[in-house]
Amino acid sequence: MDLKQTEENAYIHSGVISRIKRGSVIVSLDKNVHCESCHAKGACGVSDSAEKVVEIANADGRYALNEPVEVILKKNLGHKAVFWAYVFPFILMLLTLLTASYFVAEWLAGVLSLLILIPYYLLIHGLKGYFKKTFDISIQRI
Repeated sequence: MDLKQTEENAYIHSGVISRIKRGSVIVSLDKNVHCESCHAKGACGVSDSAEKVVEIANADGRYALNEPVEVILKKNLGHKAVFWAYVFPFILMLLTLLTASYFVAEWLAGVLSLLILIPYYLLIHGLKGYFKKTFDISIQRI
């Protein structure tokens, strides 16, 4: 799999269409030997395992199984994803811990700061459709 920087704001990952569902295409991204030298490999997640699967919504339906394609990922979408997955929950936990420590025992404030993540991630899961539209990944034939 080639990982090329197309412009300042996007990366292209080569892959193969592994499944076609109604309104979406599932692309398997193979392990990349170029990931070791990439400066963004820690944030990307593609280098973590031998195979990653990406679902691309609203594909035009003109793709075939096992067809080689390129998946285009925009850099600014990665920053948004990191914010919603890691930064905001950390801030939420910290604010809950500090606020709850004034009203309840320390151990209970710690438990509450961890439990606040349950409704947060349930809300994120409920807004999955919104995030699929926001984090739009495009696809093109090779």
